[in-house]
Amino acid sequence: MTNKRKVIITCAVTGAIHTPSMSPHLPVTPEEIAEAGIAAAEAGAAILHLHARDPENGKPTQDPAVFERFLPRIKGSTDAVINLTTGGSPHMTVEERMRPAMEFKPELASMNMGSINFGLFPMLNRYDNFQHEWERAHLENSRDLVFKNTFADIETAMTLGGKNGTRFECECYDIGHLYSLRNVMDRGIVGGRIFVQSVFGILGGIGPHPEDVMHMRRTADRLFGDDYEWSVLGAGSSQMRIAAQAAAMGGHVRVGLEDSLWLSRGKLAESNASQVAKVREILEGLSLEIATPEEAREMLQLKGADKVGF
Repeated sequence: MTNKRKVIITCAVTGAIHTPSMSPHLPVTPEEIAEAGIAAAEAGAAILHLHARDPENGKPTQDPAVFERFLPRIKGSTDAVINLTTGGSPHMTVEERMRPAMEFKPELASMNMGSINFGLFPMLNRYDNFQHEWERAHLENSRDLVFKNTFADIETAMTLGGKNGTRFECECYDIGHLYSLRNVMDRGIVGGRIFVQSVFGILGGIGPHPEDVMHMRRTADRLFGDDYEWSVLGAGSSQMRIAAQAAAMGGHVRVGLEDSLWLSRGKLAESNASQVAKVREILEGLSLEIATPEEAREMLQLKGADKVGF
């Protein structure tokens, strides 16, 4: 299946997986997150997927007051679509995770489509020292952690968000999540053109093998037909390889320091913009055109930046 339309680049600026000790380039403060997001948009990202962190220690937070310190600046400096997380961190309650999306009513919000094991503990073997006490526990505790996203959680979040005109980036970490999405569609909980973000390489979800990518695409095609837009993200070293494969198959792509701290083998990405520039080079090498924010809004049937709550 080839995509005759333009390719949407999403940039996930900071996330909640990596910790400050892992890279000096990970945006932590509101100022750093704003600057990173603006630069990524200038490099070609049509969508900015945003988390917040405690500016003192870099710990993930869903406190709307922290989001408020960077959202207006990003909106005032770029026309990129702002996509707020409802995933937050696997260590948070669903109520905590929903707070920014409910307060700021974004055009787009992420929505995890199922509960999974979410293993971050293998990263412990790569780092000897951590700057902050919470970092080691954050990784170690993932040995005994279920990232909770029950059907009740999904129904509640999608219903509440839908009342604000927010649409969803439906994050599918495994094949079963596609079937869960089909179920909520069949029950009328979510409608319109669906934006599926397939996630590859998280321990507990589907792997990053090329056959996994193809299996996810084939299953989504069978379940959703032509009524969806497909995007991918590859965790860690699989980031650019999976982006290239999926783009050649007609998909959109996501990059950013949330998903990988690296630009190439052994080389840390010094910015989110550098990853956007690299994936843009890959896409243009495949003779694919990059979608503008307005083109992304049209493809995903979004309400527009003038209708958000910030």
